[in-house]
Amino acid sequence: MSQPSTASPKSRGSKNRRKSREIALKALYRHGMNAGEINQLRFDSLDDPDYNKADEAYFKQLLTGVIEHTAEIDAMVGQFIDRPISELSPVEHAILRISGYELLFDVSIPYRVAINEGVELAKIYGGIDGHKYINGVLDKIAAQARPLEVAQQHKK
Repeated sequence: MSQPSTASPKSRGSKNRRKSREIALKALYRHGMNAGEINQLRFDSLDDPDYNKADEAYFKQLLTGVIEHTAEIDAMVGQFIDRPISELSPVEHAILRISGYELLFDVSIPYRVAINEGVELAKIYGGIDGHKYINGVLDKIAAQARPLEVAQQHKK
C-alpha cells in the first residue's frame, strides 16, 4: 500500500500543472515547427516521461486553448514585443502563447502565477536572459488583460 502524500493538494496541483505546462510547451514547439494535428500532438505527448506526473486535463485544456486562440494571443503578444512575432524564438513564442492563453482566457489562474510559470519555463527551456524578456512582455499583457487584478495586487 502506498503512503499518502505529505504535499498539500495545492502544491500537488501546482506541480502537476507545471508539468502540464512543460508538456504543452514541447507539444506547441513541435506544432510550431511541423504544424501537426492536435490529436497527433496529444498522442506524441504520451511518450514524455513526465506525462504521468502532469494534470492531463489541464494539459489538454492548454494545448486546445492555445491552438484555438492563437490569433488572439499572438495579436496581444505582438503589441508588446520589440520585433515581428515571426522573429521570436520558437520556444519563447510557445511560452508567450501558453502564459498569454492563461492571462487572456483562464481567469482561474492568478495573473502572477501565469507570469511566474512562464518565467520558470523560460529559465529552463529558453535562451540566456530569455526569462527577463518573457517577464516584461507578460507583465504588459497582464496589465492590459487583467487591469483590476493587477491594480489590486499593486495596492498590497
